[in-house]
Amino acid sequence: MLGFLESLIYVFGLSLVFNGEQSFMSMFVYAVGFGAGILIGTAIEEHLAIGYTTIQVNLPSKNQPLIDQLREEGYGVTVFGGEGRDSIRYKLEVLTKRNQEEGLYELIEEFEPQAFIISYEPRKFKGGYLLKAMKKRKRKKEKKVTAKAE
Repeated sequence: MLGFLESLIYVFGLSLVFNGEQSFMSMFVYAVGFGAGILIGTAIEEHLAIGYTTIQVNLPSKNQPLIDQLREEGYGVTVFGGEGRDSIRYKLEVLTKRNQEEGLYELIEEFEPQAFIISYEPRKFKGGYLLKAMKKRKRKKEKKVTAKAE
């Protein structure tokens, strides 16, 4: 639906520019408006942060306290061991909501400043720990808010 509206505005704006007086100024104003629309749309999309992201954390050691803390916070964590150039390395995969990504980075940084972190957006996913964990985390936060209010 959003793509349809964007295309409609684009076609109408372009037809106004080419059907009307084809001056440099009208084309310049159109280009500035189009660019501003893209910037504003991108800012809104980043602010809303709808969707999920997968965080891949590469660690020089297993760092069990980090793994335990992530699980305590309600994140599903999968741990992989592998061979690095000089030693055994560990990779954690964590799926989270995009609006919680920065908090997750801060938590990882607190426990493992040397972590190499990659994030990407999964196209599809099914099953797993995520849904149960999110419900549990939401209930835990609601209890904290209720306890503070009392």
